[in-house]
This record gives sequence, C-alpha cells and structure tokens, in this order.
Amino acid sequence: MKAAATSELFRQLPSVDDVLRVPEVSSFVAAFGHESVADAARDVVARLRQEIASGLLDHIALGLALSGLAGAVEKQLRRALAYSLQPVINATGVILHTNLGRAPLANSAIEHIREAARNYSNLEFDVAAGERGKRDVHVDRLFRRLLSEEENVSTIVVNNNAAAVLLALNTLADGAEVIVSRGELVEIGGSFRIPDVMAKSGAILREVGTTNRTRIADYENAITERTRLLLRVHRSNFEITGFTDQPSTAELVTLARSRNIPLMEDLGSGALLDLRSIGISGEAGVLDSLRAGVDLVTYSGDKLLGGPQAGLLSGRSQLIARMRSNSLFRALRVDKLIYAALEATLLAYVRRDHDAIPALRMMRFTKEEIGKRGQALAAQIKRPKWQVEIIDGESLLGGGAAPSSVLPTSLLALTCEGMSADQLATRLRASQPPIISRVEEGRVLLDLRTVFPEQDVAIASALIRIAG
Repeated sequence: MKAAATSELFRQLPSVDDVLRVPEVSSFVAAFGHESVADAARDVVARLRQEIASGLLDHIALGLALSGLAGAVEKQLRRALAYSLQPVINATGVILHTNLGRAPLANSAIEHIREAARNYSNLEFDVAAGERGKRDVHVDRLFRRLLSEEENVSTIVVNNNAAAVLLALNTLADGAEVIVSRGELVEIGGSFRIPDVMAKSGAILREVGTTNRTRIADYENAITERTRLLLRVHRSNFEITGFTDQPSTAELVTLARSRNIPLMEDLGSGALLDLRSIGISGEAGVLDSLRAGVDLVTYSGDKLLGGPQAGLLSGRSQLIARMRSNSLFRALRVDKLIYAALEATLLAYVRRDHDAIPALRMMRFTKEEIGKRGQALAAQIKRPKWQVEIIDGESLLGGGAAPSSVLPTSLLALTCEGMSADQLATRLRASQPPIISRVEEGRVLLDLRTVFPEQDVAIASALIRIAG
C-alpha cells in the first residue's frame, strides 16, 4: 500500500474520546466502568492502527471495521475482564497432568475450602483452651492415623515438595555435606534441579557412584565428620535400565543407623494408597519408606495423594520438631485453604473412601468401562464428516509418578473431513470449556479416563458443532 493511502487510512481512525462518545460504547460504562471501557477502546484503536501499518486493512476493510467498533470494544472488554485461569476438559489420559493443574480435588475438599474461606476459622486457635494453637494440628492428627504403623512420626506442610526438600536440607545440613548418588541428581519440569535446591539450602552436595551404578560402599566411603545426611531421590520422570546397580533402602537404613546419620528420601509424588491394588508396581509409598526405617520422607500433596498443592514432610518427630522451629518454615507455610483441602482429602483416606478422590477414582477405571463411554459418545456424534474408531491405548499417571507404568484404556480416534488433526485439536481447544486432546499418527485421540462423566455431553456438543 502506498504511503499516501496509508496516511489517509490513519486519518480515518477515531480518537479514544470519539469512540467513547459512540452511544453503544458509552452504554458499557455502567456495567464495566469508565476506565475499563476507555482501556478497551484504546486497545481496539491500537489494533486497527497496527493492522493498517501491516497492510492488512484497505479502505473498504477499515470501513467495515469502524462500523463494528462497538462490538469490537465489547469483545475486548469481555476478554480483558474474564478470568485467565479457567476450567478445561482433560482428554489426554494423563491423570496428574502438571500443565493442567495435577490432581482435581474431591467434592468434600471443595466444600471445606468454601467454608474456611467465607468464615473465620480456628486455623491457629485452640477453641477448648481459648488460646493460640498451631495450624499443622489439623492434618498431623490424620497423618498419625494413616501412618500409625510407625510410632513417633509427625508431619508438617509447606507449599510444595521443592520447599519441603529445601526446608529439610537447610534444617539438617546447613553448611555440611549431604551424600547423594549421581544417578539421582534429577531435573524435573520447570528446571527444578536437586543440586540447585541443595545449593540454596546451604547444604554441600557430595556425589557418589556413577550415573548408572552406585553401591552401598560408595556411600560408606564418602562419610566424613562433615556428613549430616544421606539422601535418596526418586527418579520421578525417567528410569535407568541395563547395566545398573543401586543399594536397597534396607542397606541405606543400616548404614545410616550405624553412623547415626539421618536418611532422607525425596519420594516426589508419594502415595498413601498401595498402588499394587490398581496394578501399578515398583512405586514405593510413604508408609513403605517409613516402615523400612527411612527417617524423613518428602512428597507432594497434589500428585498421588490426590489433594491440593503442598509439600509434605513425614518422619521422626524429633527431626520434624527441628524443621518446625526453623524460621524458613514460616516463610514456606501454607494457608487455611490448603489445610482445608488437605484435611478433607485425608479424611477420605481415613474413611477408606478412595473413590471420593478423583485421581484415585480415575486410576481404578477399567478399560471396559472407558470403552463403553467411548462407544456412547461415538454414537452421539455420528455425522458424515466424522470417522470415529475405538482403539486400544494407554493412560499415564503423570506428575512424575511411576514413569514406566501405564494403565490400559480405550481411546476415541477421530478424523474430520476437510480438517487436519492439528486443526481439529485447535478447534477443540477453542471450545468452551477448552478440550485438551492428543494428536498421534494424523488422528485426534480422546481418552475418557481423565474426563469426568458429566463432561461427556460437552465433548459431544463441541464435536457436533465442529462438524456442523
């Protein structure tokens, strides 16, 4: 477009004040406020100016855009004032999907959060004594019941597992050495690295063994008068196979006790339920580690436990008391809403009502149950444009739990005439609520294991609309 023509188009753009004087636009002020409407008008005019500069608008196109100015301002207003954090439908089959918020909460947890949020509470108040109390008593009593096989065990809560590891290392080994196998110096999502957290804690890393082989003698030979902790780290998102060696937990416990050095295990995910009951083996639970003699276990609240984001430290009461008195504990502590959600989740475990916890319920679904839902959904969306097939597939636990374990499932494999798989996945994400799927081998795959049954109708409606 020539410079003269472009300048002419710029001159046709209204000022923000001109836009605000448009009757339809001025009517938005009552609902949204003058400042918000002015910001939206400013954004709309700026976008038109950018489109002219980029050569995207000619005289006719600009005229059309200006005739729809009020609608553009309203759309911008609603976009700007809408929540950014919104629900999505997880049809990926990854139960603890980190990018999608990990474990959804139980209904009882949501209700307990609502009660705690809208009222004052006894968060740090002993009602019977009429004096100040401690906030961690609300969940420590439940952890004691769930971990009652081990005496003298306490639990405290911080804001995530990285914080739990940081607090433990700072409390037990600030300025001293912590021995870790080279094969366990992991990095997980978000560039969280064990060596970096250790450096922030003030502890000194002492690596032993090699990436694939570490023996108990490597730990033993590395112990000096500066050693304060032996640390085992769960390989949360990978496995080492082949020519490998790793000391057993029993060997590490024996060594730690013979040298009077605490043994800490960062489980990462951490389960309170025996996962063998749902066909997953090789994933140690919290009680397994404590029963084996580990002095301190750190794990997450929003992974295999199925609760809110939190970092949990369970272990010998003397060690937990030291961490509770560390000033860092106050900086990392959680609020009343996390305690409410965690207390309700733990009560479901105490009552053995595991199906009340969505993540655990999803793990228990059988391939046949998921397949029946898939067939019903396929029947609802039957249209000439659709090619739908029910195929065998695998669901993942996710969240760094049991990286090599999968759950058999049934998948809806979809193709739509005139649309690529990537285009279809994009259209699904543009639905309300957004539907998050997988794309493999030119098809969109939907795994209903991670879709709440009441959401099936939303998926059917979106697919019908897309094919419409």
